[in-house]
Amino acid sequence: MLSRVADSIYWLNRYIERAENTARFIAVNFILTLDTAEERGDQWMPLIYASGDEELFQERYGKATKEHVIQFLTFDTHNPNSILSCLTAARENARSIREIISSEMWEQVNRFYLYVNNSACTDTANSYDFFTQIKLEAHLFVGIMEVTMSHNEAWHFGRMGRMLERADKTSRIVDVKYFTLLPKVDDIGSPLDSEQWAAVLKSVSGLEMYRKKYHLITPLEVAEFLILDREFPRSIFYSVSRAQRSLHEITETPVGEYSNPAEKSLGKLRSELEYMDIKEIIAFGLHEFMDSIQRKINGVGEQIFETFFAMRTVGDE
Repeated sequence: MLSRVADSIYWLNRYIERAENTARFIAVNFILTLDTAEERGDQWMPLIYASGDEELFQERYGKATKEHVIQFLTFDTHNPNSILSCLTAARENARSIREIISSEMWEQVNRFYLYVNNSACTDTANSYDFFTQIKLEAHLFVGIMEVTMSHNEAWHFGRMGRMLERADKTSRIVDVKYFTLLPKVDDIGSPLDSEQWAAVLKSVSGLEMYRKKYHLITPLEVAEFLILDREFPRSIFYSVSRAQRSLHEITETPVGEYSNPAEKSLGKLRSELEYMDIKEIIAFGLHEFMDSIQRKINGVGEQIFETFFAMRTVGDE
């Protein structure tokens, strides 16, 4: 497969997943602030912290109002991680590989992009239903890809990109909760604390599956579910393990062995999560552990680029 094609299908999926997860960030904050009469900056700035774009946000907007944060994360084309920027990049990647993806995938990317772009100047853009629809549009793309594209090498590049992005963004969604409580340590363990953890579960569509397994909401078990669960499709462990599986399908290297730095790093990350205990994570520090996971996923992404996508001159090995 051409590296250009592999790069495009990989990033097409990462950008769709990134757009969806940004919508999830915002949707969970709508839930967290639902019963609050007064809008405060400390309710919305955690979303900027979790996205890692606080410097650009401060430069462009300064004050973290609800309107500023939603505009920055959703429609601001100067923010490369905004929903609209991600969908613009996804559409361009899809356009460049139309001969590889199905026509239904191409049509859905276009519908998704036009829906968000046409909503930029409407009142619906500040509603919970708008961000719920973004999630559904992303789900529709994934479902269409699942049933209309051969599960070949290109498909595995796409799934690997989606799963790495999902693992990173689940860690950031957990961080939204951390940053929300950061100035209010007294709230930890309170009824408000439980409501906020429930909102975090809703943000990953995981509340029902969590209750089937654990019943009562406790911070320790919510963290365990989102980080280490082996069956929930948005947990960090599940996402990393599926990314690893696709990488080994691409290279045809047996699981447990490695033929390139990306396989080695991804295998180490999966093993770390597989044998990690939630109490060890809490002792290490939840935010610190999430930050470590994000750095390692970024490292894997860089190694995937160097192994499969980087341009090489003739004669390079």
